[in-house]
Amino acid sequence: MREELFMAGLGGQGVNLAGQLVGRAGMDAGLNVSWFPIYSPEVRGGSSTCTIVLSDGRVGSPTSEHPSSMVLMDTSSAECFAGNLAEGGLLIVNSSLIRHVPVSEGCRLIEIPANQIAAEIGNDRTVNMALIGAWAAGTGALTVDDVARSLREMLPERHHVHMPDNQLALERGAQIAREAD
Repeated sequence: MREELFMAGLGGQGVNLAGQLVGRAGMDAGLNVSWFPIYSPEVRGGSSTCTIVLSDGRVGSPTSEHPSSMVLMDTSSAECFAGNLAEGGLLIVNSSLIRHVPVSEGCRLIEIPANQIAAEIGNDRTVNMALIGAWAAGTGALTVDDVARSLREMLPERHHVHMPDNQLALERGAQIAREAD
C-alpha cells in the first residue's frame, strides 16, 4: 500500500496540522510515513501545503509530482494544484469555498461543505477535520477511528475539550464521502 496525499489551503485553515495528524495516524497504524510541509512567511492568509506519504514499504521521496489524493481547502489551491492529481486519483474539496474545480477525466471528486459542517457543529476549527474524515473514508488508507485516536494523542490536554467536535466533523466528512461513492 502506498498513498500520497497532497493538501493545500491558506495559513490558518489547519492544513499542516491535518497533515501532521495523518502522518501520526499512519505511524500509529504501523506504516512508514513522511510529512513535508511548505508554508509562506505570513502567519495567516499565505499559502500552506503539505505532502504526506503513507506506505507499508519504503518511502523514497517525501514529495510527489502526481499524488494519488488531494485535499484542497480554498479556490486558489484548487486552481493551482487540482491538475497535478494522478490519473484515477481522489480529489476532496471544500465546497463551501470552492465553486468550480478542474477535474481530470477518470478522477473521483468528493465535495465536502466543510465550513458549513463546522458552523453546524459550532466550532470553526473543525473544517480541516471534516475534510480529513472524507479523505480517510474515500481512500481507505486510514480509518476515521485511526485519525481520531491519533488526534487525541497528538493534541495537548487543554484542547481535549474540542475532541467531541473534531470527532463529529471527522464522521460527518466520512459519511458524505461514503455516500458519494
